Amino acid sequence: MKKRHKTTSMDIAHFAGVSQSTVSRALSGSELVNAETRERVLAVAQQFNYRVDRSAASLRKQSSRTLALLLFEDRMGADEPINPFFLNLLGSITRAASEAGYDLLLSFQDASTDWQGDYEMANRADGLILLGYGDYLSYSRRLEQLDASDAHYIIWGPVDESHAGHSIGCDNVQGAREAARHLLSLGRREIAFVGNIGEGCPEFRLRHEGYVKAHAEFGLVPDRRLQYDALNEDASAVAAVTRLLESGISFDAIMTASDLMAMAAINCLKTAGYRVPEDYAVVGFDDLPTSAYLDPPLTTVHQDTRLAGEQLVDKLIKIVNGEQVESALIAPSLKIRASCGASLAGS
Repeated sequence: MKKRHKTTSMDIAHFAGVSQSTVSRALSGSELVNAETRERVLAVAQQFNYRVDRSAASLRKQSSRTLALLLFEDRMGADEPINPFFLNLLGSITRAASEAGYDLLLSFQDASTDWQGDYEMANRADGLILLGYGDYLSYSRRLEQLDASDAHYIIWGPVDESHAGHSIGCDNVQGAREAARHLLSLGRREIAFVGNIGEGCPEFRLRHEGYVKAHAEFGLVPDRRLQYDALNEDASAVAAVTRLLESGISFDAIMTASDLMAMAAINCLKTAGYRVPEDYAVVGFDDLPTSAYLDPPLTTVHQDTRLAGEQLVDKLIKIVNGEQVESALIAPSLKIRASCGASLAGS
């Protein structure tokens, strides 16, 4: 006699036309599921005489001893590389998780529309570490969904009071302030800033704020015409520097919001026949491993990825265990190399 198939939540999801995690939420009465969807799921469940397996649900709540690290793909092309800063941070997170006795599950944020359902509720991970965000204004709404569902998560990025206790980030203002102050101390007075400073890019915006504050310390106001928006990618930075060169506006240095953009700026300047740092000094932000090996080696703001990885893992585990944690800023430091050159005569 053929054994009768036992109806599962996957079956309910199929016939209701929703995800398995939506079925779980609908049957548990979650407010994240709208009334129409909940009624459809309940109707299908009643049709198949489906009942939630409470013992299985209890098992799903047990610790998996796994953390999910979800990377945001800054660049949308299938063949484009991942932001190298994230790769640097990845090693630190992996080491910290291992030392804490946790496995690390790596995936991309855009692989699903329901991160908590795919990882926490499915017992694949106890909590989520989120790296990168694209446009932060729209991304913040995703974080609100995680907050509403009491998800265990932490993000590397801006320390946002609306998601208090869920952020670890670099002190971007202080880092950029030190970088700009160094250029100014060398006698550079016409410093261009390359990087998008819109509200959707809060970290670049904070780096620009540090650049402005350094000028104020020297009794200066930077020329607004020397600020050029650019995304964190080669082509965007090259386009911005090309426009800067073609503008005819006088400048003697370029401060970029990331090392990727600084590398592109140096290549663009050299292709145009200029010398770095003799004609133009260049400063970056991130201190990627390759920065010290450029020609010339890049002066840049160093982000402590080792400490960042340790804090991301430590605070997430505390969140998983129900402890109160606070968001935190990690102090950066300036790595001075040859791309800035020596002091200008008479400075």
